[in-house]
Amino acid sequence: MTSSFSSPTNENPLAAGGDQDATAPSPAQRIAVVAGILWDSGRFLAVERPEGKPQAGFWEFPGGKIEPGETPADALTRELREELGVTPVQAAFWRTVRHDYPHLSVELHFFHVTGFTGTVTALEGHRFAWLTWDEAMRLPFLEADLPLVADLRDGPG
Repeated sequence: MTSSFSSPTNENPLAAGGDQDATAPSPAQRIAVVAGILWDSGRFLAVERPEGKPQAGFWEFPGGKIEPGETPADALTRELREELGVTPVQAAFWRTVRHDYPHLSVELHFFHVTGFTGTVTALEGHRFAWLTWDEAMRLPFLEADLPLVADLRDGPG
């Protein structure tokens, strides 16, 4: 089985960029994160942050921290296997978003995942849902993800 991951040749999804606001969290508090927007039959997958985690009850796209030495594509594969029990086989880098929360700054690397193997299972005990755009717009998404949800109206590309 072959995996197909693509990212723009003129954009490095891990490149630092832009001027930093003096009130933003320090670089030591900035984390690189990868997230997958899984598609199936015109719907995309979202997961709810569980009780006991920061911002519990908010919805987000599945993923997690990029480990040292890991590429965003490798992190995406690892995180989707750990969190949902699926392996992406068709994924394309979409965009990078930087967002400052009061306690930390995140740099999120989003991929559209249009092919995967396995059955989505909540391996970490969280709720998940396959959503239409209209359904997603009625849910409380994390601040960093909300603008992306709005851009998903026409599908993955």
